Amino acid sequence: MEKRASFSHLGFIIAAAGSAIGLGNIWKFPYITYANEGGSFVLIYLAAVAAIGAPVMMAEILIGRRTSKSPVSAFLELARGIAGGRLWAGVGYLGVATGFIILSYYSVVAGWTVYYFGKCLYWSVTGFTPEIASGLGDQFGFFLGNGWLQLTFSILFMLMTMAVILMGVSKGIEGVTRVLMPILFVMLISLCVVSAWSPGFHEAIAFLFKSSHITRDGILEAVGQAFFSLSLGMGAMITYGSYTERTQSIRRDTAMVCILDTAIALMASLVMFSIIFSVPAAEREGTFTASSTILFTTIPRMLYALPGGVLWTPMFYLLVAFAALTSTISLLEVVVSYFIDHLGWSRPRSTWIVGLVTIALGGFSALSFGAYAPFSGVRPFGHHAVGIFDSMDYLATNWLLPVGGFFIAVFTGWFLSNRLTRDELEAGAGPFPLHWVWKWALRVLCPVAIGWILFAVVHGKAFN
Repeated sequence: MEKRASFSHLGFIIAAAGSAIGLGNIWKFPYITYANEGGSFVLIYLAAVAAIGAPVMMAEILIGRRTSKSPVSAFLELARGIAGGRLWAGVGYLGVATGFIILSYYSVVAGWTVYYFGKCLYWSVTGFTPEIASGLGDQFGFFLGNGWLQLTFSILFMLMTMAVILMGVSKGIEGVTRVLMPILFVMLISLCVVSAWSPGFHEAIAFLFKSSHITRDGILEAVGQAFFSLSLGMGAMITYGSYTERTQSIRRDTAMVCILDTAIALMASLVMFSIIFSVPAAEREGTFTASSTILFTTIPRMLYALPGGVLWTPMFYLLVAFAALTSTISLLEVVVSYFIDHLGWSRPRSTWIVGLVTIALGGFSALSFGAYAPFSGVRPFGHHAVGIFDSMDYLATNWLLPVGGFFIAVFTGWFLSNRLTRDELEAGAGPFPLHWVWKWALRVLCPVAIGWILFAVVHGKAFN
């Protein structure tokens, strides 16, 4: 078994933030904010991040750092002498399985970002004509239905992810995210500056931060997004926490990750809304929809309309690709770390076997957009999902992640002693007078909130 590596202080924050920051920040958050009329939704989201997301993240990092082990081994160690004993390892196994399933289909969408980065580079050089703009939908439909292209770019993205994991924790995960994350921030800030010159910028600011009407379903969406956005419930933060030193403050690091994740979501929303609100109101209907395909069928046309669009459009897709890569790195590491810790495999062996199996499973999702009819038409979850890709997404997002987060909160809140949790949270940070508030959140608030998500799913709600 390889000697356990560790992140530097800054390296952990950057890597954990990279895990949390992904397509959900750059596309999903702007969309649901738009659908829920802005300001008040954002305020509730921020409150949910602080009250629900942050406590669960602290719990996950604590579990990983206390044991210096990946999810399954961590639960096995901490559950000794606790009611249920080895059954709690099931939460760890659930996290590993969830990370594996999400990675298999997430790598497909991540591959789209690389393809469109290349397309936009080509258009920026040769010219983005009105004919290209009007045919974006048809072009994307052709791309989705081309099985070879889908497989090629999803495999390419997985190989990039595997290359990082093969380099290890310090040189690979930390080294790569230390480069990608600052670049991502610079690119997004640049796009925010450019969007300030668009006609819709002031309306976007008002929409994002002015109080607005919000429904009960909107509140549920805000709570769900706060949970899903932070890479919780799948063992990623447990795994990354296992690579941290006790001289680091879990409280401070959690706060920093939550702030960075939220900042990216808000900046992405500002860019998106500035573009959307630059379109005349009469033409805006249907422009911003629930489908992630708008990233490839609508946004290019709008970005090219900005001053300097030939530069900013390829930059936008490079930004999205970087965000996706920092997420796939953490997803693969969750599964690889299980085989290293629990089965004693080497990192290269674990990475190649897990990576190749993930590529094989991801092939089913890659071919489920029309390239292969049997994969494209299956409906194991009825009307909630069509095709293998949607079915995998529905299963992971609506069931596996919330169930994992629920039991992590319950385990840490009710079964880990106050002495143990206080000792871990005060290491590297000093006294924690709000320990009882954090425990109460894990015992009551977080299970109730996550239980509400699961209750809604049982009654037909779908978080995709």
